[in-house]
Amino acid sequence: MDRMRRRQHPDGGNELHLAVAVALLCCLASAIAPAQTFTVLHSFTGGADGANPGAGVIMDAGGRLYGTASAGGTGAGTVFRMTRTGSNWTLNPLYTFTGATDGATPMAALTIGPDGGLYGTATYGGNTNDCGGSGCGVVFELRPPMTPPRTALSPWNETVLHAFTFLTDGAVPFSEVVFDAAGNLYGTTWGGGSVLGDGPPGSGEDCAYHCGVAYQLTHSNGSWELGPVYLFSEDTGSNPFAGMAFDQQGALYGALSYTGLGGYGSLFKLTHTSSGFGEVTVHSFGPHDGGDVFGTPVMDSAGNLYGGNPGYQGHYDGTIFELSSSGQFSTIYTFSPGDGPYAGLTIDAAGNLYGTTEYGGANNYGSVFKLTHSGEGWTLTTLHDFQQSEGCAPVGKVLLDARGNLYGTTSMCGANQYGSVWEITS
Repeated sequence: MDRMRRRQHPDGGNELHLAVAVALLCCLASAIAPAQTFTVLHSFTGGADGANPGAGVIMDAGGRLYGTASAGGTGAGTVFRMTRTGSNWTLNPLYTFTGATDGATPMAALTIGPDGGLYGTATYGGNTNDCGGSGCGVVFELRPPMTPPRTALSPWNETVLHAFTFLTDGAVPFSEVVFDAAGNLYGTTWGGGSVLGDGPPGSGEDCAYHCGVAYQLTHSNGSWELGPVYLFSEDTGSNPFAGMAFDQQGALYGALSYTGLGGYGSLFKLTHTSSGFGEVTVHSFGPHDGGDVFGTPVMDSAGNLYGGNPGYQGHYDGTIFELSSSGQFSTIYTFSPGDGPYAGLTIDAAGNLYGTTEYGGANNYGSVFKLTHSGEGWTLTTLHDFQQSEGCAPVGKVLLDARGNLYGTTSMCGANQYGSVWEITS
């Protein structure tokens, strides 16, 4: 865990999420953004609304936003909804975690399931006999209350679909979940899985807190059952913070944060086999081409995979990379060490990429950017540089709506020092 530690932000606050880089002011030239309107939609208070969101927001068909806050509520985090009325947005907490069997500290974005329910993970809680008494985390579903009278302020009902137990099924999920066409649910856990031993490097027994897993949950006869589980190893890469994305053939792609052949993690591909999952390493990161990827990769309609990493001060640059549909890996943009994207990227219909940097930017509080492909390469446009009063350390993926507006969160700073939800309109 040498690259995992808490960091002190310039405002003096302590981050609640895991990070790996110390920021520097970006020294790379970038394009000047066209006129944008940046608005803070909500500043978290640390109370019933939540605090320190560690993920971005999602939007339903009615234009409502949903997200998680890793703290606040009664202390174990919240799930919230934001509704627009005219030009104003109102935040309503939908669920407050207790830190017990229902989960604690939700760090991942939510997913709207094929049945309309909200699905997500909580990093801790669940079976509190596991993981040193804090619980190894859960996969959950939220639905509105079935019994009237219901109002916009009525808390939603949670169902725990699976509570992790560490060795056989993993522990500590940081990532969101994804559904396949059949309604099965997939995700990763950062820890658990392979038994930690005393073997030498390359033996598959050197992962920090075990190597992590990829899991499937299958819905059958009204309940969810754990399906195939793939246990990662030190040999090919370990400890995924990121979730997974499907290609058009139904294979799953994801990123591993540590170890592997190059020592800095890898990109992997999982396919279903008669005995569960089969893994193929599609790229092993080294110190000069990225590595320590924390955000879920995104795939375009042509089958090209994109992602990024923040970099690490004094060691290696932050990057944005592309894995082409033919398997060719390339770095398409380079940031100063520590100033690359912590979160996954968002892609629009034209193939432009959007993202955030946790640090860097004009004020060293992070930024929102757009990466546009031209005949000679990629051009970065800074859409917004955060100020302390607006929020800082954006570590969640941005949301792009049908009108081209961007939405996201900051995990710290802001009016109350607990982060914010923001919007950028053109």
